[in-house]
Amino acid sequence: MADKSFLDWPFFEARHRDLAQALEAWCAAHLPVDHGDVDAACRSLVALLGAGGWLRHSGAGEGERLDVRTLCLIRETLARHDGLADFAFAMQGLGMGAVSLFGSPDQRLWLDRTRTGRAISAFALTEPGAGSDVANTATRATRRGGGYVLNGEKTYISNGGIADLYVVFARTGEAPGAKGLSAFLMPADAAGLEIVARIDTMAPHPLAHLRFNDVVLPEAALIGRAGEGFKVAMSVLDVFRATVGAAALGFARRALDETLARVTTRQIGGAPLANLQMVQGHIAEMALEIDASALLVYRAAWAKDMGAPRVSREAAMAKLMATEAAQRVIDAAVQLHGGDGVRKGFAVESLYREIRALRIYEGASDVQKVIIARATLAECGTGEV
Repeated sequence: MADKSFLDWPFFEARHRDLAQALEAWCAAHLPVDHGDVDAACRSLVALLGAGGWLRHSGAGEGERLDVRTLCLIRETLARHDGLADFAFAMQGLGMGAVSLFGSPDQRLWLDRTRTGRAISAFALTEPGAGSDVANTATRATRRGGGYVLNGEKTYISNGGIADLYVVFARTGEAPGAKGLSAFLMPADAAGLEIVARIDTMAPHPLAHLRFNDVVLPEAALIGRAGEGFKVAMSVLDVFRATVGAAALGFARRALDETLARVTTRQIGGAPLANLQMVQGHIAEMALEIDASALLVYRAAWAKDMGAPRVSREAAMAKLMATEAAQRVIDAAVQLHGGDGVRKGFAVESLYREIRALRIYEGASDVQKVIIARATLAECGTGEV
């Protein structure tokens, strides 16, 4: 049983504890699902999460605001039970984050569908030549008549190929670099959208390389104002980056649970593995890494919920610490499982494949270090953010 004592920390309110308890029961009844057909599994999970009411928290309805602590608790719990369930939930939130924060009333109508599991969303930011360097985006949206014509490519797009709508970031040219980007809401049936290739990874998720061939979008597709796409993207990541740390935390907690079960039942020399001091050292380090990660994740979430305009530094710390720590925790779990740690069908083998991508997407670990360093230097007046 995963440790729940952190729910008593002052970051949380009674409603968060109630939600965590209800979600735990729901997960025990519905997860994991069969991953044999990943596309079908994701569609099924979105429908399940919608029917269960959990996707209601993935976006902000009229007069509502995203509660980052709730997002983190949901991602941590889902990840502990089924990594694909966490992915399905997270992409509904990240995919529609721009609409939740900046969408027009008409655009926000899509939230009624994504928050009930009747539509699948995607966030199309990464390009073949521009991953973490968003300012180097090459996809272009050219003004024509009363709208825009979109041309370019995106890659490693989660839910690519199964999404019903995409939030796409493209260069509109109001200014050089980051100041010349805009965000658009594009339905998946838009003429000229091409799924160039599906991308297979070590932990299978729906991923695709997209190409836009003269895709015509109306003025109403623009999210926020022209030239504010970088601001939109960074605002979305400011909310959701800490939740990546929460997912890593869920993976790490599951790895510790599996390890505790292993070392207390596996015998060596006529006694449980847990009696060995070296094993106890691993357990201590795993528990320490998990608590340190949780403190940073929920500090960032709490700060955002308390009204901090930007939590870039806190969110970067949370993502960096939690994802790197989870990699170490899971690696230790694999080691303590011996041969079974690398055997298909064992939870720690799956976790070992799942965790690696979290250290890359939504800003690789080295990028998080740059964000933290620049913010720290700026605070003492010797650097720039």
